[in-house]
Amino acid sequence: MSETASTARAPVALLPSLVPLLHEWLPRQRWFAGKGRPVTGFTLVSATELLPVVDSAGPGLLHLLVRVQQPGLAPSAQADCYQLLLGVRATLPPALAHALIGRVPDGPLAGRTVYEGLRDPRLASLLLERLRTPGPMGPLRFSRTVAIPEGLAPRVLDAEQSNSSLVYGDAYILKVFRRIWSGANPDLELPLALARAGCSRVPAPVAWYETVNNHPEASTLGVLQPYLRGSQDGWQLALDALAAGRDFTDEARALGRTTAEVHTALAEALPTVALGRPQTENLAIQMTRRLDAAAQAVPALLPYVPGLRTAFDAVGKLAAEDVTWRAQRVHGDLHLGQTLRTEDGDWSVIDFEGEPAKPLAERRRPQPPVRDVAGILRSFDYAARSFRPWNADWAERCRDAYCTGYAEASGTDPRETPALLRAYETDKAVYEVLYEARHRPDWLPVPMAAIRRLAAQPTP
Repeated sequence: MSETASTARAPVALLPSLVPLLHEWLPRQRWFAGKGRPVTGFTLVSATELLPVVDSAGPGLLHLLVRVQQPGLAPSAQADCYQLLLGVRATLPPALAHALIGRVPDGPLAGRTVYEGLRDPRLASLLLERLRTPGPMGPLRFSRTVAIPEGLAPRVLDAEQSNSSLVYGDAYILKVFRRIWSGANPDLELPLALARAGCSRVPAPVAWYETVNNHPEASTLGVLQPYLRGSQDGWQLALDALAAGRDFTDEARALGRTTAEVHTALAEALPTVALGRPQTENLAIQMTRRLDAAAQAVPALLPYVPGLRTAFDAVGKLAAEDVTWRAQRVHGDLHLGQTLRTEDGDWSVIDFEGEPAKPLAERRRPQPPVRDVAGILRSFDYAARSFRPWNADWAERCRDAYCTGYAEASGTDPRETPALLRAYETDKAVYEVLYEARHRPDWLPVPMAAIRRLAAQPTP
């Protein structure tokens, strides 16, 4: 709800009473994007009682959208908005002790215990029930495309970093977005478009919920999709193949065909554009700026900057010669971990949210399909470098097989646009260096090996 429209009672007093608890709890969550910066305040965007919390012994379920104030924002930027699903009980049972946030000292929930509601099977089941019965609820709207069975037992998946996911009865998986942006999330928008286009390579959304009041555009809050029980993600499959000394080219080739099928369906379902000279020049400029900024943050990059910059200069030169490329909606963050091979051996592509740290408008912008290709090529390299001893030939064979499969299904070989492919792969490797240096220094040698290769690569 907004600050002036809510199904929750006493909204003015609610947030101040929760602030001391949120100050401690929120920065510790894996999906909190503002780590390393102090939290200076909170602003209530909406509050909705999905299950009564004020006049009930519980459990109650309180849905909050809260903006978190932190220093360092540009003057025109909005504070990050987060979705919270808070359980409320008079006393927390021992089985839910791990979900504790704290006891509220005052306000409308004074004396009650607040906890992470998704960890409570009863409240997680309630959320599915809301999706089963579509319609508005205060500032929220629940929608579905098909009937959903009742009585599906929920369990939380602990693997995700930027969002939260629950599996219901091994039949459906609900992704709950934590950092909320204004506008349609690509993880709903693109799978819906692919379903309309008849593409079976992406699980079609079954239900979703979003904001409806006092927002320029509805903000996607959660998406329910079929759960591909028994499937394995491409990253683990690749590591298993490496550990067993097994070739992975058949799987890579099939994955290339699947990627091309998804790209073809997206191009048919949604508008495509041509990247003209201004857009392509700007693409090269932005890549160069990211390289320069990364080199300042990670000095190990500095010796390779001249060689890496030639990849972006080559794209700028082609733009000056009025070479154009087709751009369309793409996955935006494609790697082996975003792919699943089902029990019958078919590949599926999941998680179309894009890079969560980037603004939604940027993630929804049409881009050359080769960007996704570059992401998978880097992922093969990561897999090979993660295994000891390093198997460079394995990665190269997978890369070639993947591109061959892509060409078979699309009629366009990514290797036929070497300048653009090299630029996107270089840009991705630079991003990886920055990420590993900040979060996993032990992994830094993995992207640095690609940096050395790409810096020495002759200009196409």
